[in-house]
This record gives sequence, structure tokens and C-alpha cells, in this order.
Amino acid sequence: MLSKNQLKYIQSLHQKKYRQQHGAFLTEGAKSVQEVLRSDFQVELVIATEAFYKENAHLTDYQRTSFEIASVADLERAGTLESNNAAIAVVRTKENRPLLAGPNEIALILDDIRDPGNLGTILRIADWYGIRKILCSETTTDVYNPKVISASKGSFTRVNWWYGDIVQLLHQSASVVPVYGAFLDGDDVHTLAFGSSGYLVMGNESNGIRPEVGQYVTQRVTIPRYGDAESLNVGIATAVLLDNWRRTMTSVSAT
Repeated sequence: MLSKNQLKYIQSLHQKKYRQQHGAFLTEGAKSVQEVLRSDFQVELVIATEAFYKENAHLTDYQRTSFEIASVADLERAGTLESNNAAIAVVRTKENRPLLAGPNEIALILDDIRDPGNLGTILRIADWYGIRKILCSETTTDVYNPKVISASKGSFTRVNWWYGDIVQLLHQSASVVPVYGAFLDGDDVHTLAFGSSGYLVMGNESNGIRPEVGQYVTQRVTIPRYGDAESLNVGIATAVLLDNWRRTMTSVSAT
């Protein structure tokens, strides 16, 4: 059974200021906790049902982790999920290290992505397309938000991120590698010949890419509309653009 102090600590990590203060975040549910136990993240504590513990105790061979047995009611009281019959992990945050796109590498730049579900989905999409670096503006939602971690379905363990001044970064990098940006008035993604490396900038769900970021975009790209929908969800748009970029790279390497 969870102590009052443990419960208070875990519940505090629902909020960004306490995640930053303690240098820790929550991972919830069977899939996400299994993924983080297999990763290089430092897991501080796992609170789990007895059934989850019996099935997954072997995963602690990868790192030193303490387990506490708890009831489903304890998990639901401590966590953010309405239903959790498996586990919660308290995990240490990672150092915010600068990232750059390397040779023959695609990196994502997220400019003011505010919705946690969208950010979690983008992490999952990046993982699917083999994107390992995501550079986030300081106004992009906190990647350690429980809703982001949950929506990523474990992909957060395989993608690296950095938060900082993306305007300054682009000022230094735009002349070195291509910078593609999603705009309504861009070139058709279906006919655009992408390069073998560079950045893909995705903007705010409502306002798009900020002008101060857009000035460094060297190639505007759009997804043509054939129907009447006003817009695409930023996660879906990211998937479409990355799919076409990967397809172009595959076609070039095959010839």
C-alpha cells in the first residue's frame, strides 16, 4: 500500500513545476512502463499490481529499480489515467542537450505545438519513420506531461528531444542544411524532391509557423487539399510530410 508521502510525491508530478523541481516524471500503464524499463531512462520507482510485478520483474535486470505492490485503486488515485490496472513508473528526466541534424538525417523542429496529445502523437510518428531528434521551441508543451507520454505509446523512449531557442538555432543552421516548413502556400509535397538531410518545421495547431521561424525556411511545402476540410491535424500532417520525404529518399537511393 502506498504511503501518504509516496502518494503526495507521485501526484505532484502531474504538474510541470514539480516535475522540474524533482527532475522526475510519470509513465503509466502496462505498455509504457514496460518500454521505459527496457530503455536507458533511469527508473526511480515502480508502483505495480502484483500481477504486473510477477510478469515483468525480470525487466529490472536492465537497471536497479525498486517495486512497490499496490492495488488498482491506489494506481488510479496516484496517477492521471482513469483506468490503470498495471503500473506507474517514476522516471528521472534527462539533461536538455542540444541536438542537430547530422549528414543524411532528418530532424523535426516543433514551433509552439501546444496540445499534449498532438505532441505525443508526433513522438510516435517520428519513431515510426526513424526520426531520432526533435527540437522544440520553448513554448512547445512539456514532453514529460503525462498526456504526452501516454499518447506516445512508448515511443518517447526511442526519440531524443531538446527545448530551446529554435530561431537562434535556425539562424546558425539554415545556410548549412535545407529547412523545410509546412505552409498552406508551399510546393506540393507529392512532387517535391527532398534532399537527403535537413529539418522539417511544423507549426502551431492554429497559427502555423511563426514569422520569425519562417524566415529561415528554405523550402515551403504543402499537402494539397482535394476536399473541403479546413485543415489537417498537425500530427497527421507530420506523418504525410515525413512519409513523402522518406519515399523520395528511398527512390533516390534505389537509382
